[in-house]
Amino acid sequence: MNATTAPTEPHVAASPTTPRRVPGTALVLAAMVVLHTGSALATELFSSLGPTGTTWLRLTFAAALLLAFTGRSLWPVVRAAPRGDLLATVLLGSVSAGMMLLFSEAAARLPLGTATALEFLGPLVVAVVASRRCRELAWLGLAAAGVLLLTSPWSGTANSAGVLFGLGSAACWALYVVGTSHVGSRFSAPHALAVSLTVASLTAAPVGAPGALEALTWRTAAAAAGIALLMPLVPFLLEMTALQRIGKTTYGTLAGLEPAVSLLAGVVLIAQIPTALHLVGTLLVVTAGIGAARAEARGRKGRRPPAGGAG
Repeated sequence: MNATTAPTEPHVAASPTTPRRVPGTALVLAAMVVLHTGSALATELFSSLGPTGTTWLRLTFAAALLLAFTGRSLWPVVRAAPRGDLLATVLLGSVSAGMMLLFSEAAARLPLGTATALEFLGPLVVAVVASRRCRELAWLGLAAAGVLLLTSPWSGTANSAGVLFGLGSAACWALYVVGTSHVGSRFSAPHALAVSLTVASLTAAPVGAPGALEALTWRTAAAAAGIALLMPLVPFLLEMTALQRIGKTTYGTLAGLEPAVSLLAGVVLIAQIPTALHLVGTLLVVTAGIGAARAEARGRKGRRPPAGGAG
């Protein structure tokens, strides 16, 4: 099986009584809006809980809700799962923790749209590598130009630590895309996330729990619990379900809109007004993301065996 495609499902003839599934593309778009709404609102807790404390609380509340939701059905699934699949789920949880912790640190130092554009370089690299065409490296160049405009290093105003955190989050997002597709093909989305988010909470605890527990109040706890539904619980569930229905090509194309959605969330929810350079930079990154994903799709189509050939 091509590593860039989702597992194929047996064809089932449609019937009037067969319920229609929500398209994977709609799930990704919904996840994107919910995710960046949660990310924007989470920045409001940074001053009291800190970026890592806020992230740990969100992961912990999300894991607790999923463990309660899956209940007794989770343990038999975990016991019956092959060791390799469980290890992959644990690794996905560790990557998820790294992705969220590093992004929170980036968002605490950079505008939300800029932090997301840096993080988006991860899935962009995945799409370019999957295309297997050297000329598609131009999309990375275009994205790099957009990031330069967003960070404007020549002005001396860019926070270098924030940029490094954003790049670290990008590496984790690349691994997350690959890991989610793998784990999502072996477990249901609620079961996979119950395990992976529990691991993510435990992974983030050493750096996030001390500061969060020290500054925790009933008000901040309630806010973190509510934001946990927006990010990571609902978006991760939607994305994992979507990646069971669509390939990473389609996912990558839609994910190309992430920086734009994040920038808009920053404007609407926390009044982060972008400059003209930020707008142009975001446009370049979005164009690069969509272009790279479409190039990967053309490359995969060109490698498809002829009809009647070996699968």
